[in-house]
Amino acid sequence: MAKNRQNKVSVITLGCSKNTVDSERLMKQLNTNRFELIEDPKIADTIIINTCGFIESAKNESIETILKAVALKKSGAAKKIVVAGCLSERYKNELVIEIPEVDAFFGTEKYEEIIQNLGGNFKHELLGERILTTPNHTAYLKISEGCDHPCSFCAIPLMRGLHKSKPMNDLIHEASILADYGVKEIIIIGQDTTDYGKDLYGKRNLAELLEKITNIDGIQWVRIMYAYPSHFPEDVIDVIANNEKICKYLDIPLQHISDDVLKSMRRGITSNKTKQLIETLRAKIPDLVLRTTLIAGYPAEKEKHFEELCDFVHESKFDKLGVFPYSQEENTSSFILGDPIPAKVKHSRVNTLMKIQKKISIEKNKQLLKKKLNVLVEGRENGFFVGRSYRDAPEIDGEVLIPAVQNLNLGSFYNVEIYDYDDYDVFGKLIQ
Repeated sequence: MAKNRQNKVSVITLGCSKNTVDSERLMKQLNTNRFELIEDPKIADTIIINTCGFIESAKNESIETILKAVALKKSGAAKKIVVAGCLSERYKNELVIEIPEVDAFFGTEKYEEIIQNLGGNFKHELLGERILTTPNHTAYLKISEGCDHPCSFCAIPLMRGLHKSKPMNDLIHEASILADYGVKEIIIIGQDTTDYGKDLYGKRNLAELLEKITNIDGIQWVRIMYAYPSHFPEDVIDVIANNEKICKYLDIPLQHISDDVLKSMRRGITSNKTKQLIETLRAKIPDLVLRTTLIAGYPAEKEKHFEELCDFVHESKFDKLGVFPYSQEENTSSFILGDPIPAKVKHSRVNTLMKIQKKISIEKNKQLLKKKLNVLVEGRENGFFVGRSYRDAPEIDGEVLIPAVQNLNLGSFYNVEIYDYDDYDVFGKLIQ
């Protein structure tokens, strides 16, 4: 070990689940190099910040976090600051000038360079190994990096590059390691999970990957996030419908429904095809839970387009839905459109859409009364055990609350009957 190494390291992760996986891989390398990982940056020798640079609010959070670390360094609490991830990938030159107190800047997935910078030796034999920051029973599996779609508003290709699938054998190896850790739920993530395989195998073969993951002993749920709606693969629909281990749940960001807006966004899909896809998914996959995300206040969004979007949300009745106000991003193709819709109007539109969705969510939850669900219990608080059914992804969806009248094992599955509900959560009692 190098004499000048700072051994207490705090890794701060910002942004999405893709960043979570990156940090977990880095933490395994740090641990194997005998660094001491600690949660509290106030007592760390080295602070590593894995940043997000996707939209304005995320960039601001990243900058604020870096400046807090700089303050700790100036006070003598921290000796070294390393900044990595999307913000650093996108704005490294500017950050070097603006925040010179940072000792090193790295882009995305630069694990080896970071370890070397800290005086360690990168361990190639640790392929697929991570230190989980999620509950022990749930883990994300990042199957690809980057994106080939030309969406006008999106800066991801600027930070993560074009679509790069990870070899299937490597992913099966990683999923097997996760199962050995005790993971029961694998959550499939990537910038576009439905494009998986096309660059390596000449075809999209997410369906094959899903089947192989479900064959791993110990894995009980496989959940698909970040699916892209254009040219949705038919074989994936069949696998979701027919494989019991794959959650009847699909996260498929649609962004908008107006043809005018979709065309300006360069989404590669029309309003009619979007609606046909929703109809097909629901027809072929019984009890499917559909989650989507939308953008409100895109520059080309006129009042009539927003009304069309509201009508679409009313009619489609998504099980889960999130809405983001448009964020103008440099070097994206929509940047030249400006940012003509005032922030107040954007947020008003977000609130309008979420009010519509709240009513839908309440009605959906009401329909669950007396239904039986298999629930993965994750914690205990305020007199309830807290869990999720197949209907809920962690952190972004609702929960199932079970009265703590008897002890339950965290990370275990229990059958419950739903007896009550609120806006986004439901309440269930154990079925003896």
